[in-house]
Amino acid sequence: MLNAFKNATIAGAILLAPALAKAENLKVVTSFSIIEDFARQVGGDRVAITNLVGPDGDAHVYEPKPADASALKSADVILINGLTFEGFMPRLVEASATKAPLIELTKGVRPLKFSEEEAGHGHGHGHGHAGEKEEAKHDEGHDDGHDDGHAHDHGPLDPHAWQSVDNAKLYVANIADAFCQSDASGCDSYKANAKAYIDKLDALNADIKTAVATIPEEKRVIITSHDAFGYFEHAYGIEFLAPEGVSTEAEASAADVAALIRQVREDKASAIFVENITNTRLIEQIASETNLKVGGTLYSDSLSKADGPAATYIDMMRNNIKTIKDAVLANG
Repeated sequence: MLNAFKNATIAGAILLAPALAKAENLKVVTSFSIIEDFARQVGGDRVAITNLVGPDGDAHVYEPKPADASALKSADVILINGLTFEGFMPRLVEASATKAPLIELTKGVRPLKFSEEEAGHGHGHGHGHAGEKEEAKHDEGHDDGHDDGHAHDHGPLDPHAWQSVDNAKLYVANIADAFCQSDASGCDSYKANAKAYIDKLDALNADIKTAVATIPEEKRVIITSHDAFGYFEHAYGIEFLAPEGVSTEAEASAADVAALIRQVREDKASAIFVENITNTRLIEQIASETNLKVGGTLYSDSLSKADGPAATYIDMMRNNIKTIKDAVLANG
């Protein structure tokens, strides 16, 4: 009897083995760390993610590695921001000869438009004045995410849409749809994960608005390194000034810096911050010349490492608004 039980158990294990081997995770490539976090929230344990631009990395100046092309070639789904944020991606897609769908997560976002000066010269002094930055007329074909060869020219549209939590919810819904298309058997799981995460994003959105409400209106002008917070400004009413334009690749000129310092004095900016992806030297120079104390680090285009204060998107947004609020209120 015991031998019969052993034989039946062995036979059962043999029958199960092929089924287990078949249940492979969906192979997902994400372009940078914020999208990687969204994909993990939606995919759970059904996805295997390869991320290209890691924590504290700068997608504006990223140079792809041979391993990146291999990852794209074997991917089931590729998730990118779109709005020409990933200037390196068209060349990488072509080099990899991937057949995987390239999913633009900004589909459905109402993109913000740069002024002619910001779009044309790559330098902006923030989004600060009414009308300088406005919602672009939008339809489903706003932009295909490809940059026809200009590696870091973002054109007239601001790609940093994740800086509004309402937009982050669209990213998450788009990821769930993409995963459902590629793995129908996991669709219920993806949709449930997305819904649970969107509930957390709703709570985050409310908390950010509550925090901003505690900052006096005349104090809601701050300085950061590059022009990455337009959607945050549009959603929450804090004005951001920046010496560099939308891309960190273009360095601010002496005239740009001088103009910003004049604007700071006119607008009475309340605080100044460095970013995790940019050199601190320029901000420290502006801080010195305007007598503003550097109020801390903001996370714009990238999460922190796992042991940092912005290891997830929700942590990043909470860290940013707390850092802003604490610095502004400390400066009286």
